[in-house]
Amino acid sequence: MASTSVSRIVPATPEKVWALVGGFDALPDWLPYIPESTALEGGRVRRLRNPEGGVVVERLVAFDEAERHYSYAILESPFPVNGYLSTIRVHTVPGHENAAEVQWSGRFNPDGATEDEVVELFTGIYRDGLEALHRTLAG
Repeated sequence: MASTSVSRIVPATPEKVWALVGGFDALPDWLPYIPESTALEGGRVRRLRNPEGGVVVERLVAFDEAERHYSYAILESPFPVNGYLSTIRVHTVPGHENAAEVQWSGRFNPDGATEDEVVELFTGIYRDGLEALHRTLAG
């Protein structure tokens, strides 16, 4: 099983960051390459569409409001992986009340690609996503 994790300090309180990213159906609010998210099954599943029309379907598997994190699994996607499980966490930054650390991590099995290729793919997705979150919060 392969894995990757990316962290980024963003310019907002952990509460403000969680208010933006903590909604499972909220990706279009901060992630430009996911302009559409449709909540299904009472909000436990999200159907995402990218600008080219590609579809990713994900299921919420864990959610902790107090600890500010959630985990999800991919049910359907064009990605060359299976067994995908990812977590987004928002942490406090000691001594910096107007900053938060956001960690996006995942583990997965390559399926039709090498481990290095899928690690590079998801590292890039997480890095670019956290950069977009930083821009959203700084703007």
